[in-house]
Amino acid sequence: MEVIQSFIQELQQETLATKKLFNVIPEHKLTWKPHEKSMTLGQLANHIAMLPGRISAMASENGMDVKNARFQPPQPESLPEIVNTLESSIHNATETLQQWDSAKAFGIWRFTNGEKELMAIPRVGVIRSIMLNHLYHHRGQLTVYLRLLDVLLPITYGRSADASPTD
Repeated sequence: MEVIQSFIQELQQETLATKKLFNVIPEHKLTWKPHEKSMTLGQLANHIAMLPGRISAMASENGMDVKNARFQPPQPESLPEIVNTLESSIHNATETLQQWDSAKAFGIWRFTNGEKELMAIPRVGVIRSIMLNHLYHHRGQLTVYLRLLDVLLPITYGRSADASPTD
């Protein structure tokens, strides 16, 4: 199905930008966080890495009850652990999405809090908003963490303040 293939292609393309950022994470700073209420650098990177696999699996179900959710990402021990999590997550998301037909893709997925329905949207909407847009949001957050640590940022789109495509 075309819409699912476009999501898979987008996910695979965006993984390249994510890996560029993961490659500059200072491993000795994985437990650093910019604020007491923030995730650590490692938790944030791990959350980004886990998103595609977890969200595609979640979207394959009929819905999710927020009462059963676990929103605290684990603290990774190393950068290779994060990269391996990303690789596995992308693989799992791709395999999951390739199994969807039109009925599955456009079927309604529900987000609830017990008996209260918070959202009801087609599964393709879950992939666009909760998987892809959510991933981009946290990847942008990761660039702020890295900037605060004085890490030179690679190009993700066009250029960065530290690099140009013509360099």
